[in-house]
Amino acid sequence: MATNRTFTMIKPDAVANGHIGAILNDIIAGGFKIVAMKYIQLTTETAGAFYAVHSARPFYGELVNFMTSGPIVAVILEKENAIEDFRTLIGATNPAEAAEGTIRNKYAKSIDANAVHGSDSDENAQIEGAFFFSQFERF
Repeated sequence: MATNRTFTMIKPDAVANGHIGAILNDIIAGGFKIVAMKYIQLTTETAGAFYAVHSARPFYGELVNFMTSGPIVAVILEKENAIEDFRTLIGATNPAEAAEGTIRNKYAKSIDANAVHGSDSDENAQIEGAFFFSQFERF
């Protein structure tokens, strides 16, 4: 069932490069409403749990190290057709392939340091949002 909500993280590279405000502005300009947001530093344990689905993949250790290298901004967004529209707004995982004007085209440096995470399904958006936010933290 579509929830019209999605989850995103502004990743450590974009935070370190001072892009939080610009990325949030692009998201809001894209018609999304912020329903929950927090600025936090992931620990090895929390990053490992969040990315557990990738634990058998060769890049898992590097991913956990990267995601714990600095603070992130976790956000739940709301908009009709949220998943598909947000994935269009952020662009391809590889910023070299991301369409002009997308978040990754503007703010990402590499396929690994790609500025933002975006949920790929309604189910994952619910799981990922619940990982970071209680019901009392959503508006």
